[in-house]
Amino acid sequence: MAFSDIAARVVAMIGGGAILMRSFSRHEGPPAVGGAPNIPEARNQKVMTLKMPTAKGWQGDHKPTAAAGLTVTPFASKLEHPRWIEVLPNGDVLVAEAIPEAGPPKSPFDYAIQVTMKRANALGKSANRITLWRDPDGDGIAEERHVFKDKLNQPFGMALVGSTFYVGNTDGVVAFDYEEGANSLSGTGRPIASFKPEGHWTRSLIANADGTKLYSGVGSKTNIADEGLEAEEGRACIQEIDLQSGAQRVFAAGLRNPVGVAWEPTTATLWTAVNERDGLGDETPPDYLTSVRDGHFYGWPWCYWDRIVDDRVPSNPGMVENTTRPDYALGGHTASLGLCWLPAGTLTGFGDGMVIGQHGSWNRATLSGYRVIFIPFENGQPAGEPRDILSGFLSEDEKFSYGRPVGVAVGPDGKSLLVADDVGNIVWKVTSDD
Repeated sequence: MAFSDIAARVVAMIGGGAILMRSFSRHEGPPAVGGAPNIPEARNQKVMTLKMPTAKGWQGDHKPTAAAGLTVTPFASKLEHPRWIEVLPNGDVLVAEAIPEAGPPKSPFDYAIQVTMKRANALGKSANRITLWRDPDGDGIAEERHVFKDKLNQPFGMALVGSTFYVGNTDGVVAFDYEEGANSLSGTGRPIASFKPEGHWTRSLIANADGTKLYSGVGSKTNIADEGLEAEEGRACIQEIDLQSGAQRVFAAGLRNPVGVAWEPTTATLWTAVNERDGLGDETPPDYLTSVRDGHFYGWPWCYWDRIVDDRVPSNPGMVENTTRPDYALGGHTASLGLCWLPAGTLTGFGDGMVIGQHGSWNRATLSGYRVIFIPFENGQPAGEPRDILSGFLSEDEKFSYGRPVGVAVGPDGKSLLVADDVGNIVWKVTSDD
């Protein structure tokens, strides 16, 4: 047996032991979801729960389960870890293909975790490219594939402003000249903003309405500022980039890992999906969806949700007092990554609201996430319980993942939803039955 297999089994035993020890006190109540969630009391986990399903992929005609009244079909296949989607005004669909790469392990346990993550297809060799997909005959399946841009550095977010195309690499934003209908971009790009790499690596991008600014979600380096606050400067925040002056600033802070960003159109307010901290229990604290206000602070690392103090972090009462409460809890460790606004009429039976791609948990006794959900909105605010759009990404025994949803975007026709699946290596298309 290879050493890597032995290491993976050691991690599985340790993680399984942690799960067994906590099974007597695991949260049995409802998930911490909504505007007034029931969040269990924190329990400091000295040994982190570790439970990751083995990546299996989809075989034959097997596919995710669509909600009643909806159908799901493959739009694009044979990708390499598709993470994010950008639909251009001319209908071209761009997909960022990237994955975290393993650095030197800091300990035998760290090495074993890396082996486990590779088994779950959460770590590997990154394609570092953006591919372009077209469906010229309109049958719902992309017939054309082009390498739009390669040799990038863990690309994620994408944004087109006028004739300039922006890419959110893990270490910064680069700009390229773009012509409508082009199959590829040329050159190495012009750097316009820099980010610290490592840690939470994704860099989402979205432009404001007049195209003068970009906003990017930049996650923390560590779980709870474990390497000190200096290492977290410019991180755990939404950054604003002024495209005219080149100025870069923190727009909103205290957001541990803000990934998806989207505009709520009736109020022109920016929203983000945030992944909260680990090591306090299955349902504690919940990931969340929140509006993002200029200059506001949302708690990390000193507290979570409604100023609940994390006593693992050195005390800072002033920052706790200054914390803005998030809007809508999404449950513990769901890894809510993808986010887009879904206008009423896009999918039958779904009104205005936000769609969230929940990549799925790795550190709780009972897995959570692994689905695409819809949060209804009224008057610019969440207004109801989450509803599944896609589920069935996990085996019933939670040992295998057939897929893991990430990026979501309304399709070019305005009547479909595209979903990036980085384990199935597919972009799914969800449409109404009628």
